[in-house]
Amino acid sequence: MNGGNVMRICDILVINLKYYRKKYNLSQEKFAEIIGTSLSYLNQIENKKVDVKSSTIDKFARNLNEYDSKLQITSEDLVTYDEKRLTNYSRIDEKK
Repeated sequence: MNGGNVMRICDILVINLKYYRKKYNLSQEKFAEIIGTSLSYLNQIENKKVDVKSSTIDKFARNLNEYDSKLQITSEDLVTYDEKRLTNYSRIDEKK
């Protein structure tokens, strides 16, 4: 079995967090505020420098649902791979 093609949960989480950040057209700073974490921690997550606890993923899902009540995602959704969520992500600077 070729282990090179296996995606880790943290890789999938990064894809999904970037997807939602882009979906709502938010800067990293604003998105961190919405999901209830610091900018530096979100940056570490997106650069795959830290492992994220399941309780933190739960908090991210809860806070995204509070931000958009129509979303209704679970922490499991944040660690489930969906090819449609792959993005070419460019920086969104806060304009306000």
